[in-house]
Amino acid sequence: MSRRLALWGVLGVLALCGAARVQAHHSFAMFDTTNRITLTGTVTQFQWTNPHAYIEIDVPNGANPPKHWTVELGSTSILQQGGWKFTDVKPKQTVTVVISPLRSGQPAGLLVRITLADGRVLANGPGPAGGQP
Repeated sequence: MSRRLALWGVLGVLALCGAARVQAHHSFAMFDTTNRITLTGTVTQFQWTNPHAYIEIDVPNGANPPKHWTVELGSTSILQQGGWKFTDVKPKQTVTVVISPLRSGQPAGLLVRITLADGRVLANGPGPAGGQP
């Protein structure tokens, strides 16, 4: 009886761990994927991390100080399938990003495509570079 109880206990713990992992991944519903914004700015940081990579950029804002934007990308494995390398984006580079902005209006968005300083265009994963609008 105690062996069966221990087995059920282990199975219960595994089920809870799996549920926590599923809840940890967020939805992309916070992004307005029907709207696209094009920004050109200077990279301040590139985070090649999982579950998502991030690019931080400062975008000129007229006579005001530059506006800081956070751009969320897919996972590093998906980006690599699309031709990305962790060395593609470097601080102080000027890049142009097309993003789907946050619905909240905060300065952040989900990457559609990026034009790197060397002119290469990369999408947020494999396939065409963001469905050229």
